[in-house]
Amino acid sequence: QVRLVESGGGLVQAGGSLRLSCAASGIIFSINKWGWYRQAPGKQRDLVASITNGDDRPNYADSVNGRFTISRDNAKNTMYLQMNSLKPEDTAVYLCSADVVTIFKLTTDYWGQGTQVTVSS
Repeated sequence: QVRLVESGGGLVQAGGSLRLSCAASGIIFSINKWGWYRQAPGKQRDLVASITNGDDRPNYADSVNGRFTISRDNAKNTMYLQMNSLKPEDTAVYLCSADVVTIFKLTTDYWGQGTQVTVSS
């Protein structure tokens, strides 16, 4: 009914940049909140950044604040994560989530499958 698809991951050297995208499709009326999470092997899933519709103040994890920028295009139902000055410790699977209001006015959280980001030293 609602699908989130991430793209833009890959292998990059430390200090490099990547831009992740998360495209939502399906029976979407609106998206209240977007979020990027990451999960490294053997570790818990952590919030990287989030952005709420109507709030121009994104939320960032301390570890990425100043290096990553979250943004969204409401017309395209797409969210982005610009990642600069990447570090090896940023290596993880990055997943997007969206708090979606469907055309039936039901609100549900959806998740993408994730995209791998690997930063080499």
